[in-house]
Amino acid sequence: MWTHARWRGRFLPGHLDQGDRLRAYASWCDAVEGNTTFYATPSRATVESWAAQTDPGFRFVIKLPKPITHERRLRGAEAEVAAFLDVMEPLGPRVHAFWIQLPGSFSPADVGALAAFLRALPGGHRYAVEVRHRAFFEDERSARLLERVLAAVSAEWVPFDTTVMFASPPTSDAERDAWTKKPRVPRRTHALTAHPIVRYLGRDDEERTAEGWRPWVETVAEWLREGRSPTVFVHTPDNAEAPRLARRFHDEVRARVPALAPLPEPMPLESPDEPLTLF
Repeated sequence: MWTHARWRGRFLPGHLDQGDRLRAYASWCDAVEGNTTFYATPSRATVESWAAQTDPGFRFVIKLPKPITHERRLRGAEAEVAAFLDVMEPLGPRVHAFWIQLPGSFSPADVGALAAFLRALPGGHRYAVEVRHRAFFEDERSARLLERVLAAVSAEWVPFDTTVMFASPPTSDAERDAWTKKPRVPRRTHALTAHPIVRYLGRDDEERTAEGWRPWVETVAEWLREGRSPTVFVHTPDNAEAPRLARRFHDEVRARVPALAPLPEPMPLESPDEPLTLF
């Protein structure tokens, strides 16, 4: 997302080349979803560039590639997993978790494959699983089964909260697109580990987005008081204001938990070395 065109000149300096935009993004937010890795594994040189642009404390939540999760459905993918983890190695401690997003057709009947896959993963990393089949959210036995499988390897369950999106009909092209593509599942706020991860999708309207995240503000504040270290990603249908909204969410949590460290100061939009002009 740090190359999002809508952010250039507004949140990220417009003059930056692609190799410096992550550095600018990291001055706004201290975590990022590695969603592009789902579609293509980057080169090791690219991953080295990501490491060079971020501090060791920056958090990458890196999605496993589609061939592993959606095409092989976690079966017989040992070589692909090993190769992917090797490419990501330069990130070191910046990899907060490897994110295993499963298709909506991955049901409670498939949990055995997930359990075997998780047991075979190398140690030394955190893993987090996102499921989209409604049975995991609506059937208590299915939810408990998944929780037991995740708890056995200290993996987290990643909720994707789209309840605000589906609370009323869409009002824009971006919202209509999200309406057709995003999972429609109940909100889930139970953390399994000390490092919960939340994905939240709001609306075009900022105040509706902020109203919808109020339950998360309270939940995240309570997690922090319990000594957990949550990571929250704030989205809207077009993500045009996402960095600013993420900072607003952080400020609302910090108002309840003053010990929470502030986010960094955003990079100036213009370089101090650029000559000033009248026109």
